[in-house]
Amino acid sequence: MSRLPGLDLLRAIAIVWVMFFHAAALGSPYPPMSRFGWMGVDLFFALSGYLIGWQVLKPLSRGEPLRWSDFYLRRAMRVLPAFWAVIALYLLVPEFRERPGMQPVWQFLTFSVNLLIDYQHNKAFSHAWSLCVEEHFYLLFPLMAWWLTRRPALWKTVAVAVALVAGGMVLRAWVWHSSLDDGSTAWVERIYYPTWMRLDGLLAGVLLAAIRAYRPSWWAAMMRRCGVLLALGLAGVAAAIWLSQDRLGFQASVFGFPVVSFGLALLVAAAASEQRWTGRVRVPGAAWLAAASFSLYLTHKQMFGLVSRHYGDRLDGHGLLALVVYAAAALLGGALLYYAVERPFLRLRDRIVQRRDDRRTPAPAAAVPAAQA
Repeated sequence: MSRLPGLDLLRAIAIVWVMFFHAAALGSPYPPMSRFGWMGVDLFFALSGYLIGWQVLKPLSRGEPLRWSDFYLRRAMRVLPAFWAVIALYLLVPEFRERPGMQPVWQFLTFSVNLLIDYQHNKAFSHAWSLCVEEHFYLLFPLMAWWLTRRPALWKTVAVAVALVAGGMVLRAWVWHSSLDDGSTAWVERIYYPTWMRLDGLLAGVLLAAIRAYRPSWWAAMMRRCGVLLALGLAGVAAAIWLSQDRLGFQASVFGFPVVSFGLALLVAAAASEQRWTGRVRVPGAAWLAAASFSLYLTHKQMFGLVSRHYGDRLDGHGLLALVVYAAAALLGGALLYYAVERPFLRLRDRIVQRRDDRRTPAPAAAVPAAQA
């Protein structure tokens, strides 16, 4: 899928929003951006659900086989080199850690840290929880999509979607009530981090991809109404913000995630248009932020921590200067990882996949001389 400026802009918004959220621990002077910055992760989930969903569902909708090895190769080389590089820094350079306590390395390597974390004592690299959710999605979604599309039917998709959304709400409500007196740490461990609690954003994105793949007339109608999608999406995000005034409360925990997820998915749909202005709007710097967003996500908290430990006292009370310094440090760390590790491996991945495609393409038949025809 070619890059669209609208989707790049959303990805850039997502990473900036997340960085503001994590800067709140440093006394961020921009509370409106920081307070609801956790929604940036849900925007990443919605984008991932749509983009990965389209990669998987497009060939299946055409009756083509899913190239399993290509899919998992692409995902592995997209994620693992940069992720492993950051883990190596955590092990070899303790100063790099934003917090002293850290879960065992095997939990990061097996993408199980979001299920097993002791958040009270081991906050270092805790933001890898969302990557664990993504990895579980990469592993299981192609299998589920293949199974559901052997005999595709609208009722199957609707039933699975309703079961996932309703099941998640019921499960979060039950866990919330059972954890009522256990504090914010228990809320993070039992509601915010586990994969089965955070499927709404990925599901919303996948449903967009399913509409595009299996109901192209519906998709075309949506693309003609991108302004309406944009307005509805913003209304959904506003409703989620209203629901989530108390982020740890019952209504935020139960209803906030699906409302913000489907609101953000509508924004993704609006940004996916190749003809309308919602998909073609360009903002300077957004394309680079989008390209480097994964590296920025992996490193920004560590760079914040380095600045805070060495220069935090001098930056206290200087809101704009602090913003510039912390932002510059985050951009520097992300750029180093992106250019040194992530981008070279992405280029290597593309060469490997291209060679595979070349081998699969049959050589053109030799021309038969006219005299022999």
